[in-house]
Amino acid sequence: MSDPMKITRIPSLKTVEAFRALVAELGIELPCEDGIVTGADSPLAQPIDGVEINGKRVGNRIAIQPMEGWDGTSTGGVTDNMRRRWRRFGESGAKLIFGGEAMAVRADGRANPNQLILVEENRDEIAGLVSILKDAHREKYGTTGDLVIGFQLTHSGRFCKPNDKFKMEPRVAYRHPILDRKFNVTSDDQVWSDAEIEELIQCYVRAADLARAAGADFVDIKHCHGYLLHEFLGAHTRPGKFGGSFENRTRILREIVAGIRAGGNPIDIGVRLSAFDFVPFKPDPTRAEAGKLGPGIPEDFSDCLPYCYGFSVNAENPVADDLTETFRFADLCAELGVTLLNLSAGSPYYNPHIQRPAAYPPSDGYQPPEDPLVGVARQINVVRQIKAHLSGGKNKQPGTGSPILIGSAYSYLQEYLPHVAQFVVRNGWTDMVGLGRVVLSYPNILTDGMANGKLTPKMICRTFSDCTTGPRNGLISGCYPLDDHYKVLPEAGELKSIKKAKGD
Repeated sequence: MSDPMKITRIPSLKTVEAFRALVAELGIELPCEDGIVTGADSPLAQPIDGVEINGKRVGNRIAIQPMEGWDGTSTGGVTDNMRRRWRRFGESGAKLIFGGEAMAVRADGRANPNQLILVEENRDEIAGLVSILKDAHREKYGTTGDLVIGFQLTHSGRFCKPNDKFKMEPRVAYRHPILDRKFNVTSDDQVWSDAEIEELIQCYVRAADLARAAGADFVDIKHCHGYLLHEFLGAHTRPGKFGGSFENRTRILREIVAGIRAGGNPIDIGVRLSAFDFVPFKPDPTRAEAGKLGPGIPEDFSDCLPYCYGFSVNAENPVADDLTETFRFADLCAELGVTLLNLSAGSPYYNPHIQRPAAYPPSDGYQPPEDPLVGVARQINVVRQIKAHLSGGKNKQPGTGSPILIGSAYSYLQEYLPHVAQFVVRNGWTDMVGLGRVVLSYPNILTDGMANGKLTPKMICRTFSDCTTGPRNGLISGCYPLDDHYKVLPEAGELKSIKKAKGD
């Protein structure tokens, strides 16, 4: 049995030179700047000119990704933990709130029984979240005139758990030879019919109307992480008008946008997209240490070649991407008037190291099969390619008629997040930097850096994955190691017991 891979922990890198040396050793392209630029000179402090969302220009280059907490009411309403989270979004200094929470467009589409549902009964409470966020931002930064807030609209599809935290109730776009085994899809009755999809499209249209009424500047039509609309992008084997050809596999997006516009709703539209995918992974049982998960390895796909069960996967080598259709999808978004394109990758359910590079796995994951910086660089460079494609081969600044691009996977950079973020924005690799997990412990990480020229190490997310392990075991999500609010909750003790039992 080979030795487990040794990862150089980011906090052990005491200088930019040491970070660059590790990047060179790994053979990846991940440039960074020498120091944290402060004040108005920072590339991250620059507004986005040339593109307006609901009549507003985005005031800086920092975006907050959707921070779902598994902590709403059983009817999809708002709770105090949620209100606290949205207040912290407002205090972060980010000028783009991309989604806030993933909001199911109907009850059966929830990924957990406590997910927000954007229906009429919950509209006023959700509007209250917008007010809380705006008030907190105004108190700290003086204005909300350049603050843009969106709602992420979703149906969880294969990963629905609408009634029980531990019971999957999957509805799928097509039968998948690997994922069906992993997630209890046993019957063709679980595949959506065309008529059911047409009804679901109207749910998205109604949710967009409610979003506008609740104060959202835009809606994100979610196409990422293996959830339903992302899965439809990979429905190569599905017959009928929602499968097979690229035109058919993107029909849902086109019909949602057309439905929103036909109803007279002027709300802006964004899309969060998994720009590429890989075959599902699993822990290697031959390399598991006592009480610990093994490193990730691909599921056996030898009987599935050419691999036609995903979006922008290399059909002959499904542990690599093929961006041909990603470029087509980006072009389609521009044609449809989509004003924001937020790029992620893979799925937290079946290849989390692709989607969310981390040093420590969630309880249902696997040890990293590669240095997490490799995954960070992979996503950053894919966004760079898409940006260049939309800009005619050059990494232009936004405002050229293409969507504003938001990149992901930055949290693992930790101390060097500002240094890399400055470089990619300054050099036009992306328009904006999207922050996810790190926001739970350190909401203002980038604005703090811009104000002081340094970060506060004790607040930096170290990717322990407790914010994922908690929900996977029926608990609410939060930063249990670093956020004092979560440290004292009863769930913190439950999480420690769960991790101890699992050998973590």
